[in-house]
Amino acid sequence: MKHELNFLDAIRMAKEAERKAAIFYADAAQKTSNPLSKELYEQLAGFERYHHTKLVDLEESLCENDACIMYKGRELVFPVPDKVEKIQESDKMSAMGIITMAIEISSKAQERYTTLAGRTPDPAGQVMFKRLAKEEHANHRILNNVYWELNNRGGDVWVERIVN
Repeated sequence: MKHELNFLDAIRMAKEAERKAAIFYADAAQKTSNPLSKELYEQLAGFERYHHTKLVDLEESLCENDACIMYKGRELVFPVPDKVEKIQESDKMSAMGIITMAIEISSKAQERYTTLAGRTPDPAGQVMFKRLAKEEHANHRILNNVYWELNNRGGDVWVERIVN
């Protein structure tokens, strides 16, 4: 018989996954020589830290007040460079590995938040988890675009083309 996690345990697992994702992206930012990739990974690390902080807030609110919190969403924001130059990743295989892992992280997070949205009867909790799932879906789309750019153009990546 499969043991089902309680809601608070599921939130704690999501919180730990966000913490690990932030560390992964921060590490990826240190490993790349491509300034646009570095910016992407730093933005994603900040994004995951934000999610972690909000899950901490949610956990505290549930423990203290037995209520979900209101969640204001967040979007990735990239500066558009004045001049676009072709930038090659020095180690394409390493970059592809990072992007592949990032795609998997965002996919699992989206599934996790969709499941949590369905498990909470609290309307604020439903809104929060649906918004988190939507944000992870947007990240997944961006990361798939980065994967395509790196695989098909060899690193000629321009953030505006990736994000849109």
